[in-house]
Amino acid sequence: MSGHGAPRTADQIDATGIEVVVIAGTWHETITDGLIAGAARTLDAAGATWRLVRVPGSFELPVVAQAALTSGADAVVALGVIIRGGTPHFDFVASAATDGLTRVALDTGKPVGFGVLTLDDEQQGIDRAGLPGSTEDKGAEAADAALRTALTLRELRGA
Repeated sequence: MSGHGAPRTADQIDATGIEVVVIAGTWHETITDGLIAGAARTLDAAGATWRLVRVPGSFELPVVAQAALTSGADAVVALGVIIRGGTPHFDFVASAATDGLTRVALDTGKPVGFGVLTLDDEQQGIDRAGLPGSTEDKGAEAADAALRTALTLRELRGA
């Protein structure tokens, strides 16, 4: 199970004043909607200010994340679903999304919560989407990581 060894994040954080943009692809709506709901629960519980922006797919996540962060957002939560098919397309999109989001975080110096699921089949996504019966909530985990990193950076920068 992929969640084995995941950090425990039971302690509540106060992210008041942190502005987050949740960016989500539109592919695999049921899974994506579950990821968005998990991120929303986490952001609301922490008191962060956030808004949702939809993009066509995971390939478009990096450029919109960069625009959000350079326009003043403190953090981004990137949510997408990429399911392996019979062509190399999966590898190209997964690599472009991962590398692009990493570059955006490093170039802007701001956190990008990584909630892009790379899956062999739809059931793996359902298991990770925070839906009823899911074993994991990757949307919530990505939002939590973005908030905790934003708070850490704020502390390190003395703000």
